[in-house]
Amino acid sequence: MNSPQRDTASGISFAFRDQLAVVSQTGPTVTFFDAVTHERLDVVEVPAEPHELCFDPDHRVLYCATSYTGGYYGMHEGRARQVTVIDVDTHAVVDVLDTTPDHAPHGLALDRARGLLYVSVEANGTEPGGVVVYDTATRERRGRIPVMAGGPHWVEITPDGRRGYTTNKEAPFVSVLDLERGEFAGRIEVPGSEGLAVSPDGAYVYVAAPKGDFKDGPAARPGVRVIETATGAIVRTLPTEGVVFPVHTTATGAVLAGELRMAQGEGGLLGAQTNGVLTVFAPGSLEIVGQVETGVFPLTVTSSPDGRTGYVSGVMSSTVTVVDLTAPKVLTTLEVGRAGEAGAHGLAYITAARG
Repeated sequence: MNSPQRDTASGISFAFRDQLAVVSQTGPTVTFFDAVTHERLDVVEVPAEPHELCFDPDHRVLYCATSYTGGYYGMHEGRARQVTVIDVDTHAVVDVLDTTPDHAPHGLALDRARGLLYVSVEANGTEPGGVVVYDTATRERRGRIPVMAGGPHWVEITPDGRRGYTTNKEAPFVSVLDLERGEFAGRIEVPGSEGLAVSPDGAYVYVAAPKGDFKDGPAARPGVRVIETATGAIVRTLPTEGVVFPVHTTATGAVLAGELRMAQGEGGLLGAQTNGVLTVFAPGSLEIVGQVETGVFPLTVTSSPDGRTGYVSGVMSSTVTVVDLTAPKVLTTLEVGRAGEAGAHGLAYITAARG
């Protein structure tokens, strides 16, 4: 266990509020909002440059992965090695996990039943990219599972904790992991991939493919590939107009896809994005329920525990679009501070302490 980098405890307890935590990539910060009133509660500094978040309700902490010392995948200034641990009730930084010899931690997934945290990391020169496993009670490293690709992005696990999946930016497949054995279990071919989500019952995996390519354009028609976990087969593709970066499933089984939209005539150039779009697919039928406009360049999507409210971070506008998923319609837009071009990124819904 490592020493805390910074203690931001102010004596105020946030334990009995539902909160929304939002990363600012160039903040570098995590901003906490009241999830009901949308009031800004606090801003906590973390190592540059944070990317994704994961809430552990059993230990009342938030994990924040720092991927690079500056920049982003493919155009960075160096790979970082920190996962910051924040107490969600006091907003104090209580620990910083060092992923050495691994670097560029990005995706985070929690197995509450077994008390395990899974962290995706990039290839380190001697090993391919992988998923590092931590014990959530002791925060000790428990192992590493290779994904047989250089740059694993998102990591998700099935509800029974037996299978894991990672999307891989450059590799033309999704990696399948046997979490019980702690080993690579196979691959599912897709033309590069971004976001990843698992259905609440574990029957399907939803993959945003192809990956966003700002040089040559997408390698295939954009959409969300629906993979049957029992067979590993792609059984359907949910159509989208733009390339999808984040994918999320709500507690009710709805699928949320954040689409990139480009300025007219600008092709796929990085920096030419306009406001994005959140497409909502209905539980079960996966038919399109509706679409709403979001901030520029949607990168992460999450939802409230009841599945009624969605949240979409726009990294280039540094905003979070709050969406009523029953309509769907935009409820409000939250502004997130930043020090550079990249702003709002990772999201986590934090439930209040009970009893």
